Amino acid sequence: MPQITELVPAAVLAQSVLIGLSIAAPVGPIGLLTIQRSIDHGQRAGLATGLGAAVADGLYGAIGAYGINGVIRLMTGARVPLGLAGAAFLLWMAWGLWRSRPASMAATPAAVRGGLPGMFAGTLLLTLSNPATIFSFMAVFGALAVRGAQVPPWLLVLGVFAGSALWWLLLSAVVGRLGARFDARWRLGVQRVSAVLLALFAGWQLYGLVDRA
Repeated sequence: MPQITELVPAAVLAQSVLIGLSIAAPVGPIGLLTIQRSIDHGQRAGLATGLGAAVADGLYGAIGAYGINGVIRLMTGARVPLGLAGAAFLLWMAWGLWRSRPASMAATPAAVRGGLPGMFAGTLLLTLSNPATIFSFMAVFGALAVRGAQVPPWLLVLGVFAGSALWWLLLSAVVGRLGARFDARWRLGVQRVSAVLLALFAGWQLYGLVDRA
């Protein structure tokens, strides 16, 4: 019996890691930015971009795990301004990507504004602009609680952050290594496609706000 009790936290931690991976892995605006920056600026830039999203996932995971009702109500009430801010930020990044030239084509490679901290902060704010993520965490954590495992909420949050961070580490490492094989024309194509897709994500976010109004 003591062995079973010890295995429960480990099992829930493993499930939380998988939850973090499953939330981070689908291709979205953060994934596009991570890929583009890993190709154009290297693995560290891609990792800094992804870690901003991982920290945001951890924060939302904490709100969902601890059930902080006041924060949930506040962010749900601010859904529209947060959504508008997120869409505007996506459009701003899309415009910047469309206008800029890949580092390999520029005479003097332009640094991303704010450097690595700026990349981290940008994706942190962008991910936090979607408060609906809280409810997905609450649903998943509620399902885990039904199984009766007495696990501290911090263990769930740690697993979510670890899973999300692991995905961004793998993605930036793989793309960063492959980036050297892309010539200037390929990099420009990836950058332009990323800009268009980011703009489409922004449009979809705005449509969602209008549709629910």
